Amino acid sequence: MRYLPHTDEDIRTMFDTIGVSDFEGLFRTVPESCRYDKEMKLPPPKTEWDLNSYMAEIKSMMKITPEHAVLVGAGRYQHHIPSTIPAIMSRSELITAYTPYQPEMAQGTLQGLYEYQTLTARLLGVDVANASMYDGASALAEALLMGIRIGRKKKRVAVSKAIHPHYRAVVDTYFAPTEYEIVELAVAEDGRTDLSSLSAEDGFAAVALQSPNFFGVIEDMEKSAEAIHAADSLFIAAFSEPLAFGLVKSPGSCGADIVCGEGQSLGIPVSFGGPGLGMFGCRDKFVRNLPGRLVGETRDLEGKRGYVLTLSTREQHIRREKATSNICSNQGICTLTAAMYMASLGGTGIRKLAKLNFDKAEYLKAGLQQAGATLCHDAPTFNEFAVRFDSDFKPVQKSLMEQGIAAGLNLSGFYDDMDNCYLFCVTETASKDVLDTVIKEVKK
Repeated sequence: MRYLPHTDEDIRTMFDTIGVSDFEGLFRTVPESCRYDKEMKLPPPKTEWDLNSYMAEIKSMMKITPEHAVLVGAGRYQHHIPSTIPAIMSRSELITAYTPYQPEMAQGTLQGLYEYQTLTARLLGVDVANASMYDGASALAEALLMGIRIGRKKKRVAVSKAIHPHYRAVVDTYFAPTEYEIVELAVAEDGRTDLSSLSAEDGFAAVALQSPNFFGVIEDMEKSAEAIHAADSLFIAAFSEPLAFGLVKSPGSCGADIVCGEGQSLGIPVSFGGPGLGMFGCRDKFVRNLPGRLVGETRDLEGKRGYVLTLSTREQHIRREKATSNICSNQGICTLTAAMYMASLGGTGIRKLAKLNFDKAEYLKAGLQQAGATLCHDAPTFNEFAVRFDSDFKPVQKSLMEQGIAAGLNLSGFYDDMDNCYLFCVTETASKDVLDTVIKEVKK
């Protein structure tokens, strides 16, 4: 979008309207002692073409450009975004929409959020979904706090080590100032969470797993639900790749009580790591403990269908100490984008896309094994997987980068016992030529 500066006449009209004579008048309520009175160290202004050249120069310094093929996932995924999505989202009534506190003025936004809730509930297999959270990591932390609210006197939660390390770090931050205890569950050799310790432990308000987990491994959700419920705990299912549910059973249908995760894959670009979309749903009986906000459908005095915020127990609505969530920001624009994406693909499209991701990842997995790599885990995976190399992979990684392919995430920085192990991710954006190039370089 081009920047169109205000004319002197525009500025004078605005000053006259608000009753000030100059820019200084805008800051008259700020005490002199609180103002910055030094010269701003800013570079001289640039012409529009000079600025474009400068930005192009900065772009050329990027390690990974839009022209690179990216075979790295770990919570952020490269997916094709239909051109209809940015075209519709660029409409002013959608791109500027935020929290619709005045329903009579925001029926379009509210209906869009209502449709998002419906589509999300179907995708995740839950009874009810909220109108989004900040991101997947904070959604998990909020889910665990929700579990503690439901568990009442229980002060402990269990979290799988196969959950994304960044998600676990956010959970640690949330829980650090509280009295609640976090217990980590080990990862078995097949890449799935080891739940054998649950029978010997008690007092867990909730147990959280991720599927597909950080290694791309699909957890046995139905058996996990049985074990967790047998321990008298709530089952929280997290995720970072929602497109997997086009191919594998949804967490809710497998027995999860609360489902939460990252929705970036649903039409939202990677954008240097943000923004994301926190998706969140649960069983109907837990709805009054749900964080965030809900959009409900109702009828007005004339019998016409309308949409309103309901059961929104954020700190703006009630006393701070009674709020179920103190996150002030929801991802309104990202939520509407995800709704458009899910509606555009439909159930059939999501299934086909998930199958394409799975098939391409399996092709690379088999090729790397034939080239000498060893799978770190033998459980089924979705569109990413971890392999171990006998020799140093870094020179190969550097060679691939020079060919425009960013491949593999070194896992040793996240897990001490995974030296020379790399996480690969394949989505529909990776061509067969790219995958064959990676396999060829590993064989050398």
